[in-house]
Amino acid sequence: MTGETDLSPARLRHARFAIAAVFCTHGAVTGSFATRIPWIQEHAQLGSGALGLALAFPALGAAVAMPLAGRINHRFGARAALRWLLVLWTLSLILPSLAPNLAALCFALFVYGASAGMADVAMNALGVETENRLGRSIMSSLHGMWSVGALIGSAAGTLAAHAGADARLHHLIAALALTAAGLAAVRGVLDLRSAPGAEAPPHFALPPKSALLIGAIGFCAVFAEGASMDWSAVYLRDVLDTDAGLAAACTTAFALTMALARLVGDRVVDRFGAVRTVRASGFLATAGGVLVVVAAHPAVAIAGFALIGLGIAVVVPLAFAAAARSGPAPAQAIAGVATITYTSGLIAPSAIGAVADATSLVASFALVTLLAFALVVGAAVLRQKPVGAGAAPVDLDEPAAIRP
Repeated sequence: MTGETDLSPARLRHARFAIAAVFCTHGAVTGSFATRIPWIQEHAQLGSGALGLALAFPALGAAVAMPLAGRINHRFGARAALRWLLVLWTLSLILPSLAPNLAALCFALFVYGASAGMADVAMNALGVETENRLGRSIMSSLHGMWSVGALIGSAAGTLAAHAGADARLHHLIAALALTAAGLAAVRGVLDLRSAPGAEAPPHFALPPKSALLIGAIGFCAVFAEGASMDWSAVYLRDVLDTDAGLAAACTTAFALTMALARLVGDRVVDRFGAVRTVRASGFLATAGGVLVVVAAHPAVAIAGFALIGLGIAVVVPLAFAAAARSGPAPAQAIAGVATITYTSGLIAPSAIGAVADATSLVASFALVTLLAFALVVGAAVLRQKPVGAGAAPVDLDEPAAIRP
């Protein structure tokens, strides 16, 4: 991509902080929504089954819309595309709480998911471009900032719910505040455009071949994340007979472990390279899965879930970075990987439940352990080379300091 000519160290540092603020804003929307789901369920008068159906629509909307992001990026440039897609995302927070019934909620969540997915692709594509110009890894910390934003949004949502605030008012105020924060952040990101004469990506396309294997790595990591996030508390309660407070604390510890690991993960990636990092991460996650499966005491299971969180934390950021470098259309490749990972996040909780019903919850996490080990086996697919004209090969198994 071309465009901005000021690539001084000071400008690049400013751009890094700006894109980090964008990731934080994106995560805050998710956290704000998640904490008010019970209010939305009660307002729309939905049972558990109907709510479960509605909650499938964000992933469906994202999967449909994400392939469009590459075309928007090409047409308007990275900064302008990110600006308007982020605004669409922050304002979409208003819609779900307004829905009076199941049909309206499904539509609202489809729009919510579509805008989330397109903004997600745009910010990850620009994050990779910023990383390339800095010459060192930043994608892990950017996703760490997303987790920080989700924690901030969920904390504010928890306070609003505790105070008995109407979610319609809460989400209106949050959406306006996050829109203002997002617009301020986008002003500082790199202003990049497609090279003159570059062919526009298609309006809609299946994920490119280069993204499929990389997406499979992301699939394994997100499956383990979704399973652990949604089922860790249930596992401690049902399998190890712990009280509700300790079970809930396990889920919180898992989320915090992931956030902290992402914030410091770039240093590990710069030192050891992406492929070695994912291999080591896979071993950690596999060891964590084994501890969960064999645990006879809550402390062992909690340690296992913590290791799973630590092991999978940096995998998705590295998968996005590898996808962007795998072909001539970074946004399209990122959209392909994001579609696969979103799908994994959608099916993981229900798949764990189905396996548990057929066998046991312990068997479900044996499956998670096998998928974690797949990270060890498949890490080499992150060793990709860009194909742009004149681009020097980049071996992602090499530490950043010695990459060409």
